[in-house]
Amino acid sequence: MHLRRFPALTAAALAAALVLTGCGGTKDAKGSALDKITVTGGSDTTAPTVTVLPKPLSVTETTTKVVKAGSGAQVKGDEIVSLKYVLLNGKDSSVLDTNYGKQDLGLNLGAANLLPGLKKGLLNQKIGSRVLVAMPPKDAFGTQGNADIKVGATDTVVFLMDVLSAQKPLASAEGKEVKPAAGLPTVKVEGADKPATITIPKGVKPPTKTVGQLLIEGAGAKVAAGQTVRVSYTGVLYKDGSVFDSSSKTPERYFETVIGKQQVIKAWDDQIVGKTVGSRILLVVPPADGYGAGGSPPKISGTDTLVFVVDILAAF
Repeated sequence: MHLRRFPALTAAALAAALVLTGCGGTKDAKGSALDKITVTGGSDTTAPTVTVLPKPLSVTETTTKVVKAGSGAQVKGDEIVSLKYVLLNGKDSSVLDTNYGKQDLGLNLGAANLLPGLKKGLLNQKIGSRVLVAMPPKDAFGTQGNADIKVGATDTVVFLMDVLSAQKPLASAEGKEVKPAAGLPTVKVEGADKPATITIPKGVKPPTKTVGQLLIEGAGAKVAAGQTVRVSYTGVLYKDGSVFDSSSKTPERYFETVIGKQQVIKAWDDQIVGKTVGSRILLVVPPADGYGAGGSPPKISGTDTLVFVVDILAAF
């Protein structure tokens, strides 16, 4: 079973482009290879102009330079870091991509398949810093390059990154418990490695409109439309309580998606946006806000009401 209605786009797709397709990391190298690169202009919505000199720029080890030092805490290796960035090709200074004026990019530094150069460039940097990072192929896209963003097999790539924030994802919901309304399914969560137990009330007909009930109100930031959220969840059928899906069945024990942008079923978009990180939500979802009249065979028919318990672990 899959919660997505459409393929992931925007920030999630950008993050996917920055993961390994098979290359190894090396020791971080500090030096003066970036001293002639200039950074000018820019705003919250407009990318700064980055001029790479000399051209072509080529490094054999990942090289970093702090353009502006931030005053926040240092980034740790188990955090999700939010960034604005400009990505350039070192051979000709051409801009390959930027997210200025768009959604912030969240990168999980703990992910095993993140580009080694990004881990090296961001680890121990302070929040608020602007950092240049030049990466050789072995720490970037490998000897195959990345044709989608016009990176050749021997090209050094250069990132300019503004480090906006960092957060360590929660393992489960935490916050203030909320007493649910009477007549709703009851929930017992025993950890991320097994589905939650959701018990359907006997003799109670399913609602005709989506019900969203806070079970735990988290103390984190409010989730905004367009952000990527990390959640753990279990989904069961209202008619018999059978589990049709759970993040506990995935290797990661969590699920990430862009929220509020029609990447998942309507009930999730409507109910998760505006909630706070750390919250646990019970959702009772009629077909219209789930998979519609077509259902999601073979487990979900077009008349099935769904019940989810969702823990919001991070938003970035």
